[in-house]
Amino acid sequence: MLDGRPDSPPITIALAKGALLPEAIQCLQQVGIDFSRFLDPGNRLLRIESPTRLNGQRYEALLVRTHDVPVYVEYGQAQLGIVGYDILRERYAGTAARVAHLLDLQFGHCRMSVALPQDSPYRSAAQLPAHARVASKFVGCAREYFDRLDLPVELISLYGSVELAPLTGMADAIVDLVATGRTLRENGLVERDCLFESTARLIAHPISYRVNQQPIRELVTQIRERWLGSLLVGG
Repeated sequence: MLDGRPDSPPITIALAKGALLPEAIQCLQQVGIDFSRFLDPGNRLLRIESPTRLNGQRYEALLVRTHDVPVYVEYGQAQLGIVGYDILRERYAGTAARVAHLLDLQFGHCRMSVALPQDSPYRSAAQLPAHARVASKFVGCAREYFDRLDLPVELISLYGSVELAPLTGMADAIVDLVATGRTLRENGLVERDCLFESTARLIAHPISYRVNQQPIRELVTQIRERWLGSLLVGG
């Protein structure tokens, strides 16, 4: 519903393609913002505006690759974004985050873990020998973890199925996201150490947050009450 607020430019939200998208859209629908068109199999648009408004404020969304969400927010092309904590940790590994963290949205649960072959003589990451080879799509997260262990390792950056690296003998271990662990088990790997838990987060561009403080605060309040509140009731 419109509340008499003068019409203003839309606030842009960067949404990640892939596993988080359906629940991100559901979360926003719960507060009256509708980007469900992105779920239409025939849709080819990467930028759409919600046909509904929240307290008179217009919202539009950009559909981008997962790793690009914080980039669009950081550079101000999107004022808000919904992205996994794992992506934020990787983007800002070893540096200060350049986006504001507003909410843990409590979906997309997974964890960043070290996995070793079932027949490995090592039972934890700390037991790996110096300069062991570790494959990962998240080399920043892996580097931070092994630096904390004070264990020098050779990190191998991969973009595909990292489970193949130990199977082919290219790596002694992997660092990867784990949800059910089924893929690890099917490829003869065992999860040994958890680096951190990950869920979807609502992030903001710091300056945009100050400029659009009222509508963004209203959005955060509505998500907290309607989305997170419903999860508490349902749980």
